[in-house]
Amino acid sequence: MKFTAITGAVAAVAAMWIAGGAAGGAHAATLDDVKAAGEVKCGINTGLPGFAFTDDKGNWTGFDVAYCKALAAAVFGDPGKVKYVNLTGKNRFPALASGEIDVLSRNTTWTFSRDVDLGFTFIGVSYYDGQGFIGRTALGAKSAKELDGASVCIQTGTTTELNLADYFRSNNIKYEPVPIETNEEARKAYEAERCDVYTTDASGLAATKSTFPDAENHMVFPEIVSKEPLGPLVRQGDDQWADIARWTLNALINAEELGLTQANVDKMAVKGNNPEVNRMLGSEGSLGEMLGLSKTWAVAVIKSEGNYSEIFERYLGKDTPLGLARGQNALYKDGGILYAPPMR
Repeated sequence: MKFTAITGAVAAVAAMWIAGGAAGGAHAATLDDVKAAGEVKCGINTGLPGFAFTDDKGNWTGFDVAYCKALAAAVFGDPGKVKYVNLTGKNRFPALASGEIDVLSRNTTWTFSRDVDLGFTFIGVSYYDGQGFIGRTALGAKSAKELDGASVCIQTGTTTELNLADYFRSNNIKYEPVPIETNEEARKAYEAERCDVYTTDASGLAATKSTFPDAENHMVFPEIVSKEPLGPLVRQGDDQWADIARWTLNALINAEELGLTQANVDKMAVKGNNPEVNRMLGSEGSLGEMLGLSKTWAVAVIKSEGNYSEIFERYLGKDTPLGLARGQNALYKDGGILYAPPMR
């Protein structure tokens, strides 16, 4: 989701981070703190189908949750050593800045102000997205450009409002904003017909639509009105922790490209003919040592829930309620724009 560019909010979070000692390196031993706690404190959505939700046993699962598990596996060799912290669009950044969480894995857009002004480090893009609209087919509209005078549910604590205002202004159409705070509240407001349409990331729209008993009576409009590169982020000031977080994501993406899966990674960890696989899985080189982790850290990462493709298809893919195609989130060699730096 996207951060509303309100000067006061930016200043407040930035001040909290500075007071916490960013410049003085007070957060420069995150790995030690994580090990001492015996768990990774991972900030996630309060509930978004496909990305972060609870199963029938009350366990957190989903695309963003899988990254939390992979990071715990990298550090501890155990994907279960995670404390999940449910966060809204408003409180996610203060939680990260204050140290309440070690990493934020909550459909968050990489933007200039968040990276530079708020003092966070985005460690990569896990999902390329864009803002869209969902509405009832009964409206008779086939395009968002036909929504003149419509009421629109918009999530607070995000740049959704700014993107929405820009889009409607540039197309010379009017709308009535209906502010909401969480995706669950948006779903309920939309279903209760408090608004004609709802706008958020297209992936979030698919997640919301998947919960409707009459999904066929709703449509996601074709317009995508923004760039939303989503991914995990950490605090600035601790390069080692940022590297661990970054290369955990890179390992999942590279694993798909290299044909490493949850089922075969143990077998592939025995030294073979592919030097990059050998380096990645620890049978040669010292990548794990460079990170301050076990030499088999990447084996544990991939064993946690599989490679990027396995995670995507399990929670978001065509055989799930969301039914999302890989699209631009396919590997570069398969027509998408996704790839990770090499393991060397």
